[in-house]
Amino acid sequence: MTFFETLVALLAVAILLLQVTRRMRLPYPGILAAAGVAVAVLPGAPDIPIDPPTALALFIAPVLVDSAYDFPLGAARRMLVPLFVYAVVAVLFTVGVVVSISALTVGLPIAVAVTLGAIVAPPDAAAATAVLSNLPVDRRVDALLKGESLFNDATALLLFSAALTIQARGGFDTETVARMAFAAPGGILFGIAFGFLVSRLRPVTGNTVGGTLLQFVYAFATWLIAERLHLSAVLATVASAMTLATLAKVDDPPRMRVHSFAVWTTVVFLLNVVAFLLMGLQARRIVGAMSAAELERAIGFAAIVVVGVIASRLAIAFFFHAIVGYRHRHGHELAPFEHGETLLVGWSGMRGLVTLATALVLPADFTDRDLVVLTAFSVVLATLVIQGATLAPMIRLLKLGREDKARQEVHMARKSLAQAALGRLEGEKGPEVEAIRIAYREICENGPGSLPARRRDLALAAVLAQRKRLDELRDADLVGPSQYLELQEDLDWKQLAVALDEERRITES
Repeated sequence: MTFFETLVALLAVAILLLQVTRRMRLPYPGILAAAGVAVAVLPGAPDIPIDPPTALALFIAPVLVDSAYDFPLGAARRMLVPLFVYAVVAVLFTVGVVVSISALTVGLPIAVAVTLGAIVAPPDAAAATAVLSNLPVDRRVDALLKGESLFNDATALLLFSAALTIQARGGFDTETVARMAFAAPGGILFGIAFGFLVSRLRPVTGNTVGGTLLQFVYAFATWLIAERLHLSAVLATVASAMTLATLAKVDDPPRMRVHSFAVWTTVVFLLNVVAFLLMGLQARRIVGAMSAAELERAIGFAAIVVVGVIASRLAIAFFFHAIVGYRHRHGHELAPFEHGETLLVGWSGMRGLVTLATALVLPADFTDRDLVVLTAFSVVLATLVIQGATLAPMIRLLKLGREDKARQEVHMARKSLAQAALGRLEGEKGPEVEAIRIAYREICENGPGSLPARRRDLALAAVLAQRKRLDELRDADLVGPSQYLELQEDLDWKQLAVALDEERRITES
């Protein structure tokens, strides 16, 4: 099988498994990991080489932009201390645990052990988000899990780069220290400046295919330029995305926003599929090349590292919880999580795309590369399957879900939005204004989803009649192809509005 044939096969399997995960409320990265291994062991699966410098930019930059663009700055400011603990302290602590395990078991060189620690230290929020989107929890927990994944990558990749440099040069030097010291602040400043520059270009490409392509170009360009300047590519990418969101989100055309959301969701999913396939192929090659004794040694070491990584996260979560609780009892403002929420945060340490990408980046001549890559993949597979599959049951068992509160928040917000619309229309006169007021008053008085069933049915029937008539006009050659697509999109929005109203009514009933 060629790479393309293998990728198509995995995509087909991934689509099928995605439907299973949606119904079982399981995180899809865990299923993808298993599918990647299954496809990789098929007879004839190819051995795909990948350029190491390309791997990080290809796999991580779009994911960071996708997450950072929608992450609220206000939440980052409110959660500054917890984010620092989980994005910096927890990563460093986990690296220290992995280095200790390496020294006590297989005796890896210190630079190699630090490299492995940096690879497996940063959790990936994708698996947790996949569960929490269906089972919403407290907003602080949600913000922490999503926010730490934006910044812990920077800590881990700075350590990773430093360890690779030390391994290549045989020790520390002043140039390495200077680069590490300037990488983080320089990356943030560059990201802000680059995001501001791109925001000036976006209006020119609005509502065009070029606008969507520009988003990918700037995501990859931010990463690549930061790398060339020896800055933190992660922080540069996150800073540029947040800057761009702050400057441009209000003025984003609705059509562009909807189109971009669909494209980016698909691309991030595809990147996960490709990354797990590539790692599965590498794992197959590594296992096939190992002797029985080497494989036994590698599996034993990987199992200990998996336990150490999971235990490190739990230890940090409960230790930080104890400190915050103590300070809160003595008058400090930051309130601790509940015990169940602390356990949830500690258990939500699944590793994913970042760990896979950094493992793929390792040079072919890196010391003990096969052992490091196999251990990294084991950590990803174990945490996704064990922790990812048990998140939803844990939320239900500990009664941490807040589905009712989430629905109430949406209900309240829709009413508030309707009141804002009525306030804007105050003083306006005319039959058109009154028709709009009636719709918004119904929301304010009866809540969203209050459109009567008779009106919904009539509205849907009217849209379907327009669709039929539009097809007749096209068949009679009275409407051109471009005009047909434009009118069809208008009808899509009308039908979607009616369908969403019906969906809200069913959900809230």
